[in-house]
Amino acid sequence: MRSARGAAVRRRLVRSPGAVAGGALLLGLFLFAFAGPHLSGWGYADIDYSALHRPPDARHWLGTNRIGQDVYAQCARGLQKSLLIGALAAGFSTGLAAVVGVCAGYFGGWADRALMLLVDLMLVVPAFLVLVVVAPRLRALGWLAYAGLIAAFGWMVTARAVRAMTRSLKERQFVLVARHMGVGPAMVIRRHILPHMASFLVTDATVAVAGAVISETGLSYFGFGVQPPDVSLGTLIADAADVPTTYPWMFSFPAGLLVLLVLAFHLIGDALRAALDPEADAVVVGGETGSRV
Repeated sequence: MRSARGAAVRRRLVRSPGAVAGGALLLGLFLFAFAGPHLSGWGYADIDYSALHRPPDARHWLGTNRIGQDVYAQCARGLQKSLLIGALAAGFSTGLAAVVGVCAGYFGGWADRALMLLVDLMLVVPAFLVLVVVAPRLRALGWLAYAGLIAAFGWMVTARAVRAMTRSLKERQFVLVARHMGVGPAMVIRRHILPHMASFLVTDATVAVAGAVISETGLSYFGFGVQPPDVSLGTLIADAADVPTTYPWMFSFPAGLLVLLVLAFHLIGDALRAALDPEADAVVVGGETGSRV
């Protein structure tokens, strides 16, 4: 039963050190990103002209940068922006991969050939080079455009996996019976195909957030992503790249947040993958391997 399997998945997640550590770490990062700005008396764009390059103290908890901006406020804003862009990009890319993969695997024929040709073409495109060229032209559209642009180059491998899963699922008896009864393709896909790969898509989207955050950080680091006066982790790291030892608080805090954020999503993704593994429900019955359903 689905409820029994869901309970088993929850138990495995609760007992997984990676899931607990990743969840606690991600919760702390979310609180810092979205609640942290309200705890400080400084905004990320505020300037304290009397405190240039000041190390952490009671007035500026994480110090200030070269023009007197509060590093704490900037890190909170930068983490918030990188999280939003990464999460949206991961959601867009996983959704696009699901649509393309399911359509290719279910309908086959010319649809499969055309969509797989598109996937192959996208895989050979130098993604970062295209991002660098296109991103500056989307600045007027805001950070949502960056999320969509990153997603446009992050769905192809997942689409291939979804296609293979769909081709296998459409030959299962419950799908064949539904098709024989005249159920339309859209209903078959929605009720019988997608629910059976939901765990894979959730896991993929979780891990994809880390990749999208790294892509956004790279774009912003080189000046092609988020633009001043707004900030992201990439812009903060770039701003301190030439003074990592002279003024270590400017570099270490945003760089540390990036490492912790990527680590948290990878820990959660690995834990989800293990918890949702169908073989984890296997039990030995009468000397043979059975399966809980």
